[in-house]
Amino acid sequence: MSYGIPAGQPDGDVPVCPRHPDRVSYVRCQRCGRPTCPECQRPAAVGIQCVDCVREAQRDAPAHKTIFGGVARQGRPIVTFTLIGACAILFLGQMAVPGITDALAYAGIYTSELVSPEPWRMITAAFLHSTGFLLHIAFNMYALWIMGQALEPLLGRARFLSLYLISAFGGSVAVLLLSNPLQGVVGASGAVFGLFGAMFIVQKRRGGDVRQLVVLIAINGVLGFVVQGISWQAHLGGLLAGGAAAAIIAYAPKGRNRPLIHWGGLGALTVVLIILTLIGASLVSIL
Repeated sequence: MSYGIPAGQPDGDVPVCPRHPDRVSYVRCQRCGRPTCPECQRPAAVGIQCVDCVREAQRDAPAHKTIFGGVARQGRPIVTFTLIGACAILFLGQMAVPGITDALAYAGIYTSELVSPEPWRMITAAFLHSTGFLLHIAFNMYALWIMGQALEPLLGRARFLSLYLISAFGGSVAVLLLSNPLQGVVGASGAVFGLFGAMFIVQKRRGGDVRQLVVLIAINGVLGFVVQGISWQAHLGGLLAGGAAAAIIAYAPKGRNRPLIHWGGLGALTVVLIILTLIGASLVSIL
């Protein structure tokens, strides 16, 4: 593309785009006053701005917050999709390499050993699923997709991820305290029930209708007692932990200290779960 030069103007005075010195432009940025070629022009409220000024303005603009204090972002729920992707990849790995399940599962028979040298199993088990029952991972991932699309934009990515992991941890703690110590457990059900509990708290805080959610929680809770192979303990622990984490986030008073209350409260909840884990591990070692 060529640009004409007004008659009688010396070549040295021809304005060129700073980002593209080979392009002449008589349009200037309304913010910095530099010439900007068509490729670098961005429409603004008044006139045209260059792409550099637009990016600088976006960086300097204050982040918009959700009603629960998280950073509001447009687009897809990245954390939710990442969690689903991690579960799917590990599920394929479980089928291809059976040793993955043994390396990451939360096996009750090894509880007294896992709590000290391998405590991560209480979290990693939530990313594994039964390879002999496809509906196990299918239901959990569908529930995570539904709940995540609603909760992640409201809470913000960091708070949503923390809530999910705390719920998974809470499910494992309940398994340790309430179930047969010889029974191994895998699955995201505890974390998913934590999202159910969180959604209940969030809806109550917003004044929404929670009747359908209560029915959903009740139906899935009953299944844990009537269907063999489902850990109701993990469901209960995840539900309570997720609800507690959501209550910390949803009911924290607004103000400058709100993030401190959020993260301090979530940290304190995690400490409580760790203490319960140590108590449960000591009881198992005695038995």
